[in-house]
Amino acid sequence: MFEEKKIKQDLVNAYKILAKLKLDDHTYTHLSARIGDAFFIYPFGLRFEEVTEQNLMKISFDGEVLEGCEYQYNETGYKIHGNIYKNRSDLNFIFHLHTSEIVAVSANKKGLLPISQWALHFYGQIAYHEYNSLVLDEGQASDLIKDLGDKKIMLMKNHGSLTCGGSVYEAMFFSYHLQKACETQCFATKSESDLIFINDDVAKKSNKDILSFEKDLGKRDWEAWLRWIEK
Repeated sequence: MFEEKKIKQDLVNAYKILAKLKLDDHTYTHLSARIGDAFFIYPFGLRFEEVTEQNLMKISFDGEVLEGCEYQYNETGYKIHGNIYKNRSDLNFIFHLHTSEIVAVSANKKGLLPISQWALHFYGQIAYHEYNSLVLDEGQASDLIKDLGDKKIMLMKNHGSLTCGGSVYEAMFFSYHLQKACETQCFATKSESDLIFINDDVAKKSNKDILSFEKDLGKRDWEAWLRWIEK
């Protein structure tokens, strides 16, 4: 019971942090957290700041509503989150976002460019998935899983992003830095011919250094986010 409460608290805090950062999209994106053979997700129709431990829904990996009202369940949530959890036992939190900047970069033929330190968090680490309308059937979900492979970050072309983690703070770490990388690229690529690209060797070394800089990737930042929303 303690574990379930802690997972709920973490997920609610993630919703609150992303709302305060203005990285939500009204009622159209979703975050989830694994709990055994099921996952928690918010009810369809709420804004991120409205999410509480009491109104979280619990959905089985097969799409059955275990807790909450069935009419409040977004089917795309199961197809994306449930199928990833079924196929990736290393992932416990999945954040799906579509900020303007992330969508803009996802629509760039070259994807995320190595032009900032934020972008180097993801050098060689991003999966890409072709747009194919809403994810509403198992075929689309299967393609998404295949494209994600063993990665934790995906740009869904013309759509948004998936940032996943073994912990809530890892998923938040990737979400924040991906947003900053995409913001920077949107500012910079108005004149792409003038850009300074970081060379492959430096980018690879930087990616390794950044992702191994701290033992618990994102935990220090997560604790700072919690202090911020508690004020």
